[in-house]
Amino acid sequence: MAEVKIPIGPQHPALEEPELFLLTVDGEQIVDAEMRIGYNHRGMEKSAEFRTFMQTLYLYERICGICSHSHTTCYIQAVEEIAGLEIPPRAKYIRTLIAELERIHSHLLWLGIAGHEIGFDTLFMYSWRDREFVQDILEEITGNRVNYAINTIGGVRRDIPENKIDDYLKALDILEERCGYYTKVAFEEGTLAARLGGVHYLSKEKAIELCACGPFARASGVATDVRFEEPYLAYPEIPFNLITYDSCDIFGRAVVRILETIESIKICRYILKNLPPGEIKLEKVPKKIPEGEAVSRYEAPRGEDIHYVRSNGGEKPYRAKVRAPTMQNLPATMESLKGSYIADAPIAIASIDPCFSCTDRIAVVRDIRSGKESRVRLRDLSKYGKGGRR
Repeated sequence: MAEVKIPIGPQHPALEEPELFLLTVDGEQIVDAEMRIGYNHRGMEKSAEFRTFMQTLYLYERICGICSHSHTTCYIQAVEEIAGLEIPPRAKYIRTLIAELERIHSHLLWLGIAGHEIGFDTLFMYSWRDREFVQDILEEITGNRVNYAINTIGGVRRDIPENKIDDYLKALDILEERCGYYTKVAFEEGTLAARLGGVHYLSKEKAIELCACGPFARASGVATDVRFEEPYLAYPEIPFNLITYDSCDIFGRAVVRILETIESIKICRYILKNLPPGEIKLEKVPKKIPEGEAVSRYEAPRGEDIHYVRSNGGEKPYRAKVRAPTMQNLPATMESLKGSYIADAPIAIASIDPCFSCTDRIAVVRDIRSGKESRVRLRDLSKYGKGGRR
């Protein structure tokens, strides 16, 4: 049978964001896979160079609607390291609380989308219903359900209302019980195991070789998590477990996310019961950040997020670079698609919980001999963004 190339994207019902996946199939089986990125490029990194450090904080809040706290915390940690700022303990705990609430929100959202992709819409409706518990807590604390804007240079903008802590704990208790139900669905009901077991296989060796991260890697038995490898914020003081699974497939990725949600609930409960007293931000923060550079690592819901910030001593970043976890997971995703069936491609791509708005960028190619740079012209970029170029 002759091989056929099938494009998924850049516009496709199975994709939440535009991106092009070009799959070579022999019958029903995928024999090769490649992807082309760049349809969502928004110029965030370049835009940061024309904004102050504080303005860049709110710009980076909008890199991703689901991981907004992840990007701002990763960025602000780098800025504070360059400036030599040590934020108050209470601010560390509040940042950690928002981080784990965001992780719960992200994992439940993914679980619903995964259920929808495989036709298990009951799971979609249940998980998104329960996600409202987290959204309500985030809205009460920060004022927003998306793009929480809790961070500021030197701490956080809002405190935890003491009279609401008991309400938050009760909501977390209900949510933990619901997540226990999802664990039973995964291990006892059979639908998830039957549909996702053995699909989009990624061995532990391949996961390490191709530098997979987050739940994608942990579902292949790789014990990688920045919260353990390089603890930050309040994580050194909080007891919790690193979740791994060794099925190396999409079912394992679902299990890891469900069990991580339960761990995140425990972390949130610990923070609310052990919130240290004191200020939530530093009184004086310089507008001009001293000359220097820093790399910040952060365990986002999708995996390791990295921000590089460089200051030349002014009020604006000289360079601010973002490396989101989706970018790191794409090589392993493309490799694991080989040997899968074409019908499994949508859930296989969704299994890494991709965010292409976090990922896309434009590259400048420099000829090392002539020193000449090759850039994408605006006219060509416009055609590419509309799907005119392949």
